[in-house]
Amino acid sequence: MSMMLEAVYEQDFLPCSYGARVARLIRRSAHCGALERYGLTLHPDKTRIVDFRPNGQGAHAIRIRMDHVRLPWLHRVWGLSRRGKNIGRQLTAKSRYARALAAVSDWCRKNRHHTIREQHRHLSAMMRGHFAYYGVGGNSRRLRWFARQVVRIWQKWLSRRDRQSVVRWTRLNEILRRYPLPPVKIFHPYAAASEPLP
Repeated sequence: MSMMLEAVYEQDFLPCSYGARVARLIRRSAHCGALERYGLTLHPDKTRIVDFRPNGQGAHAIRIRMDHVRLPWLHRVWGLSRRGKNIGRQLTAKSRYARALAAVSDWCRKNRHHTIREQHRHLSAMMRGHFAYYGVGGNSRRLRWFARQVVRIWQKWLSRRDRQSVVRWTRLNEILRRYPLPPVKIFHPYAAASEPLP
């Protein structure tokens, strides 16, 4: 069984995927002042140890069992690796995905009259930032969806620069060949396997 110690410090998130013993040890050391040396504190109401098991494993042993954990920006679920083993995956929360696409659309709408080079530079920076933050193991599908939607949004707002100019997909593909957008990249691969409980 894997356990997770979640700590929310201001608006940031510290995921620690450990076995139950290690999670409890970290929690005890945090209360003893080990984090205060670095100027960090754990809020007692916002820090908890969460039982995070694959579907149905040992449900009778624990009263509260969760096979997914929802956070404001990431949704943790169990999935299968390419070799068929259970792994914890982190997916972009739908609200954050929609917010990121709305920001891209809003920026493209406001800056549609800038040169394609300037638009490309800014969109590339937005995409790299999104990939750096949400580029965790198991989230590549949502990152690919984001990249596809950015291209569709860019095409939409390039087509609305004036009444006559419609950027068709053939023209957009030429633009993308000349100004390629950054590819999807996982910056934070899967964490190491958790220590099982006895």
